Amino acid sequence: MRTAFIQQLVEEARKDEKVFLLTGDLGFSVLEPFINEFPERYLNVGVAEQNMTGIAAGLAMDGWNVFTYSIANFPTLRCIEQIRYDVCYHNLNVKVVSVGAGYAYASLGASHHATEDIGMMRTIPNMIVASPGDPLEARIITTKFVEHNGPCYLRLGKAGEPLVHDKIDTLNIGDGLEVLKGKGTAVLTCGAMLKYAADFIKANEQGFGLYSVPFIKPIDSALLKKIALEYNNIITIEEHQLSGGFGSVVLEAYNDLVQGGELESFPKIKRIGIPDKFISVAGSQEHLRGLAGLNL
Repeated sequence: MRTAFIQQLVEEARKDEKVFLLTGDLGFSVLEPFINEFPERYLNVGVAEQNMTGIAAGLAMDGWNVFTYSIANFPTLRCIEQIRYDVCYHNLNVKVVSVGAGYAYASLGASHHATEDIGMMRTIPNMIVASPGDPLEARIITTKFVEHNGPCYLRLGKAGEPLVHDKIDTLNIGDGLEVLKGKGTAVLTCGAMLKYAADFIKANEQGFGLYSVPFIKPIDSALLKKIALEYNNIITIEEHQLSGGFGSVVLEAYNDLVQGGELESFPKIKRIGIPDKFISVAGSQEHLRGLAGLNL
């Protein structure tokens, strides 16, 4: 996904001369296409993510369309105060890009796990939150974020994630996508768990429906309503803490639909996510997913 992001950002920067990229001493062998073509619109601020966010805010106040980039927990958890006060309070045109969401950097231990970022970022006013499920979604969302004037958070996988979609006709901010039509049970997911869910459903011939929900804030309430009317059961699965994550957003959205009179009753929902604990061992991403119980 990170390669798809930077390739698309280069294309957007050719059209928008205000696109500016900041990195926290990261992205070697990834960011070079942007650096080589737009050296005057790139800055490596070093291992100083809080300063990076402040610099981004200053550039945005001067009219730049700024993207910050680092390993997922560093541009988010480490500088949440700067994101809240410097960026979102002033509704500035800063896009926070994290690479290696969830357990993508599993071998580096808990300090590099990004498993609470959705819950933190989505609660801040003015912030849009997106977690694309494959490189095609990542490309489209990068374009939408360049076009959007305001704070955004783009939660990417690491590298090598395969395509799930053959094509996407339309994907605007706030949209979800039907991936597989099914009966009885619908699986809703975001981020790199999309590929796992698609493979599982196809291999086990469960007949489940599958939906990718790349926009966590705002979420596609109209699609959620449609799913609740067509399916008896709903499963959410995510590579994030259960508390405050994607599944929580779905629960909140359904509550609002019921309270607003758009649904007569609350649907049956099972949430799959990381339990309230740290995984304190090093290993592969798949191994840590297994330890956390991230399976259908």
